[in-house]
Amino acid sequence: MTHKERFLATIANKPVDRPASWLGLPVPSANKALFAHFKVSSLDELKHKIDDDIYPIEVPYNFPPSNHIACAFNFAKVSHLDKPDERTLTAPGFFEGMTDPALVDTFDWPDPALYLDVEESRRLAQSIPEDYVRMGVMWSAHFQDACAAFGMEDALMTMMCAPEMFQAVIDRITDFSLKANQIFYEATKGYLDAVLIGNDFGSQVALMVAPEDIRQYVLPGTKKLVEQAKSYGLTVIHHSCGSIFPIIEDLYELGVDVIHPIQALAKDMDAPNLKNHFGGCRAFCGGVDAQYLLVNGSASEVAEKVNELKNLFPTGLIISPSHEAVLPDIDPANIEALFNAVNN
Repeated sequence: MTHKERFLATIANKPVDRPASWLGLPVPSANKALFAHFKVSSLDELKHKIDDDIYPIEVPYNFPPSNHIACAFNFAKVSHLDKPDERTLTAPGFFEGMTDPALVDTFDWPDPALYLDVEESRRLAQSIPEDYVRMGVMWSAHFQDACAAFGMEDALMTMMCAPEMFQAVIDRITDFSLKANQIFYEATKGYLDAVLIGNDFGSQVALMVAPEDIRQYVLPGTKKLVEQAKSYGLTVIHHSCGSIFPIIEDLYELGVDVIHPIQALAKDMDAPNLKNHFGGCRAFCGGVDAQYLLVNGSASEVAEKVNELKNLFPTGLIISPSHEAVLPDIDPANIEALFNAVNN
């Protein structure tokens, strides 16, 4: 099977030669050790060597200081928090303490058309071999950005006590993402297969807010983002870290195709539980614990876990670390063990 055929069969719960897999997004500080271990000089060479199936395309977004679409809003009241490795949702944000929806226009909302590089988007998409799954990493994290807009504690209090204000802010953020995504989808039309969007809704043990609040304030925006991607014929992979079991079915009902990353140690997100509730009719991505196993486990333990996942999900699961970022604390030998087990 080609990479794309394997991916499409996996998410359709059809027979495959092996489960589809995805390395994730190694952070730059992890690359040196990965390249040395695998004796390669680039991520392209690494992906080829491990026979990865998904090729992510990070959106070229030129907005200093981060130059990253996940940090498109300068909400933080402390300027250094605008960098991706220093950003936090808990820092006081521009809308802290505001309750009047009319004040939503006092923020200098960016226009993504000014910063999203259309030509580079097209070049990146066209440069990927057609048999890979070409996946745009859009994030479109309207809930997380709304938390950053106020500071998380203030945002959640505003959601409860001044809901019209919270709604006004999250709606403007959603509008930004819809425009940015349309620009990217148009630029890559015919060369893009999938998109990764999402928000972190969960802690280690539960959702951050009640399921009904997510359904009221967040999922309407998610529905628009999913429908937009579907209108371009794209497979939608929805990301959320943490324990999100109560809203998994909600996300599928919105049209999401794959839930990522099924954080292995979060409550109710273990593979046996998901297999019991959704096996054979839904698709997931993740499952290999990146909190403890990939960091502290041995290569044989990693291989054992992958084989366990393959037995539980001979199809229907894209096997991947249970966090999109491969961090430098993960031993490259464990990444090798993961992919050797997937491929054998």
